[in-house]
Amino acid sequence: MPIPVRLRPAALAIRCAEAALAGGLAAAVSAATFALMSWAETPAQAASPKQPAPFSHASQAGPALTASPRSLAHWLAAPPAQHQHRACSPHAALTAALAPVLRDQTGSLAVGVTDLSTGVTASYHPRELFHTASIVKADILATVLLQVQRQHAGLSPAEQQLATAMIEESDNDAASALWNTIGAAPGLATAGWVLGLRYTEPGPGGLWGLTATTVTDQLRLLAALTSRHSPLTAAARHYELTLMRSVADGQNWGVTAAADPGSRPAVKNGWLPDAPSGWWVINSIGVLRHDGQRLLVAVLSSGQPTQAAGISQVQAAARAAAASITRTACPAGAG
Repeated sequence: MPIPVRLRPAALAIRCAEAALAGGLAAAVSAATFALMSWAETPAQAASPKQPAPFSHASQAGPALTASPRSLAHWLAAPPAQHQHRACSPHAALTAALAPVLRDQTGSLAVGVTDLSTGVTASYHPRELFHTASIVKADILATVLLQVQRQHAGLSPAEQQLATAMIEESDNDAASALWNTIGAAPGLATAGWVLGLRYTEPGPGGLWGLTATTVTDQLRLLAALTSRHSPLTAAARHYELTLMRSVADGQNWGVTAAADPGSRPAVKNGWLPDAPSGWWVINSIGVLRHDGQRLLVAVLSSGQPTQAAGISQVQAAARAAAASITRTACPAGAG
């Protein structure tokens, strides 16, 4: 895997070149991998859910895309005065809760969770880099929204159609079209800097699925979609989360396994047979309620022997993470 670095637009060309060479990502292999992703992510055939209202920034100007990066805590609303009292740290509780999952672990795994009611975050392997596969589509849409926001404009009807297909059906052609709209890797990198994504490296050329990221950055992205302190306007945040709550049948797995019954989690998943080994990348990010608490959850994995095995592990990790952050009692084995 590439070594975690802090990405800046000025160094983007160098980083993209390195990304194409690092970790077995030679250009020919990368192209073959991405072609496999297009085959692997054929969207499920399902009735289209009700569409969100057309998005417009006309009267909601946001910050320019040259803002300084912010920490995750910056995007989160101030926590309540009364905190839950725990006998162990959130990180220790998460690690202990993940122990049963890790005993049967296949491949590499990273997990992050934030409780929005308390502002508490816990993470496991927070800065390990993984290929995004299709979870980068949430980042692509956030970049589109930031760019039209800067222009005091709204999404065109064509852009709305592309955004809906990209998020709800994980359509790769729609993602490629919007990738080009935002200016490809440089556009994603610039918006990522505004959103505080300090370790995310855009994929080289048109290979957006080979963007590298960490659970820390994915929690920052989800925070930008949920916090009133976000550089995204309320309308933009609502628009993207509405699409993420309306994913097609067959694409609502992953972190949604931790959601309360009857709730409407927002989710974006990614899956990719990663060349040259053929092992699977399985990722899931989302906003959900667990035991009545509103959570941000990100689970990234690689080296999975099959897609089904990866999904099972991601869902087990999400359930463990959600339970660890919302209960006051420490799991057995937590220090």
